[in-house]
Amino acid sequence: MKTQLKDIALDISWAKIAQKYFGKSTGWLYHKLDGKNSHGNDIDFTREEREQLKEALHDLAGRITVAAENIK
Repeated sequence: MKTQLKDIALDISWAKIAQKYFGKSTGWLYHKLDGKNSHGNDIDFTREEREQLKEALHDLAGRITVAAENIK
């Protein structure tokens, strides 16, 4: 997942994504993005979590667009 998101990875507050869209901790999301849990075991997003992340990024993109359009 990290590879898929590398273009925006440093520009997004993943802590806010974890809290606002998943109700989870920052650590939870970082482990999912890394594909490893705190014990070093492989983990992945569920299908539902992938869709939720996709929707979160679309929501954020829309909010950024609105903010940009409001600049006078």
